[in-house]
Amino acid sequence: MSDLPKLGNISPLIPAGEDVSAAIAFYEKLGFKMTHKEGDPPHMAIVERDSAVLFLVRNGDKNLANGTSLRIQVTGIEQLYRQMQEYITPKGHLETKPWGPKEFVILDLAGVCLTFYEFSSNTH
Repeated sequence: MSDLPKLGNISPLIPAGEDVSAAIAFYEKLGFKMTHKEGDPPHMAIVERDSAVLFLVRNGDKNLANGTSLRIQVTGIEQLYRQMQEYITPKGHLETKPWGPKEFVILDLAGVCLTFYEFSSNTH
């Protein structure tokens, strides 16, 4: 029996802009479900989809949001891409990258970059 440490899922706190309610609505359009919120109006909320858990925190610093980037591993990337088609950034369309994964990019309302990616069975 091993007592070696093991890392689990990561749940980042990300800047949601000044309007956390609008951020919640945006993530719900992406298929996330709000599971918790604090404040009225909210200053923090948790949204989840499958194993992805994001903490949306009120923060209007555009430089912080524009400098924040998340990579979310998925299965069934082509279907997810079709579901999220209207939110894809102009240069973020689905493509296979030289380092292996297929991926596409969305910017949320605050400017946070969300990259959804999937490794094919022969690249990872």
